[in-house]
Amino acid sequence: MAAPTWSRWLVPPAALSVHLAIGQAYAWSVFKPPLESALGLTGTQSALPFQLGIVMLGLSAAFGGTLVERNGPRWAMFVSMTCFSSGFLLSALGVFTRQYWLVVLGYGFVGGIGLGIGYISPVSTLIKWFPDRPGMATGIAIMGFGGGALIASPWSAQMLATFGPTTTGIATTFLVHGVVYAVFMSMGVLLVRVPPDGWAPKGWTPAAARARPLITTADVSARNAIRTPQFYCLWVVLCCNVTAGIGILEKAAPMITDFFAGTPVAVAAGAAAGFVALLSLANMAGRFVWSSTSDLIGRKNMYRVYLGVGALLYLVIALAGDSSKPLFILCAMGILSFYGGGFATVPAYLKDLFGTYQVGAIHGRLLTAWSTAGVLGPLIVNAIADAQKADGRSGPDLYTTSLFIMIGLLAVGFVANELIRPVHDKHHERPARALEEGQTA
Repeated sequence: MAAPTWSRWLVPPAALSVHLAIGQAYAWSVFKPPLESALGLTGTQSALPFQLGIVMLGLSAAFGGTLVERNGPRWAMFVSMTCFSSGFLLSALGVFTRQYWLVVLGYGFVGGIGLGIGYISPVSTLIKWFPDRPGMATGIAIMGFGGGALIASPWSAQMLATFGPTTTGIATTFLVHGVVYAVFMSMGVLLVRVPPDGWAPKGWTPAAARARPLITTADVSARNAIRTPQFYCLWVVLCCNVTAGIGILEKAAPMITDFFAGTPVAVAAGAAAGFVALLSLANMAGRFVWSSTSDLIGRKNMYRVYLGVGALLYLVIALAGDSSKPLFILCAMGILSFYGGGFATVPAYLKDLFGTYQVGAIHGRLLTAWSTAGVLGPLIVNAIADAQKADGRSGPDLYTTSLFIMIGLLAVGFVANELIRPVHDKHHERPARALEEGQTA
């Protein structure tokens, strides 16, 4: 627990140290081509560690959310550090021995647990420290998850170039990742604090914060939250928004290479890695800019932008094809900024709908939408691209069908967002009961 003189502005850096590390997941596409070449994998097979990692992220967040609330952020960050780093070490062993199932187990299963626990570890604590600016606070931390690939993508590409895209070189790269990330994440473990009971920012009152539409006047438990239509509408919103973004993100490097392969402006491997870094920058910036904007215009309006404008950007990419590389890059960056912004805004949306009582546990349960999207997005894009390639197609034709599917998903999410209303009083916790359950936990 923080001392009376502790500054709340020390908590976001603690959260960033974890999220910047686990955000490496978004740089997985840099490893896809060398793994496919070294181990003879297809695009769908090389996506398996990433897909399983996202599945385990959602599942571990859902089942571990209550434990995180009970044991606190320091425990959660330590568990995350241990699992995430161990996942890289197992993956290194798997590549070195040419046992790909060990890469799937290490990076996907073990590392995925580290992703989930680490992702939700600071959320509840940040909202308690920043009840006056929840969108901004969660945006600061969660932008680290989006920005992790901005560091990891060029770093991984440079290591692969130095050690070589062979099994030994890939294994060495994984080994270095595991050790360095363990050291980096330990800073968050040592730095994080929770606020004292009854703490509030100077001049802030709950009544003023709850005077806006869709903001609940009471708290809702995690058990009651999953019985409300609001939870499932928001689940659909998050699932659709994530599916639309993660499909591009997971295949970013090979996608831009394929798109412009038959043009005079073909994209080399190094430039493709730079494209991944640009998408990471957009993902990171969107998490802070758009979530902070949601504090001003409201969460529902913000999601109207994510889903509506995102669908239009996908349409532009589909219609433009390979006619303009700058247009493709700008539209992809816009989509990824909305993708990241959706992640950063959803904890504040949950806080508005269900209060702060068990927001971390509710957030964990909601992230099962991410697990679903983590399978759907890459599966849609990779399976369709592989099928089109088998039929002899190339360039934008590999992805046109996927792009229109993503437009449809965003339209479904837009409708679900419109259906969200304030939570009915019957789901609210009575203060005495909430206090009693909190003491029992």
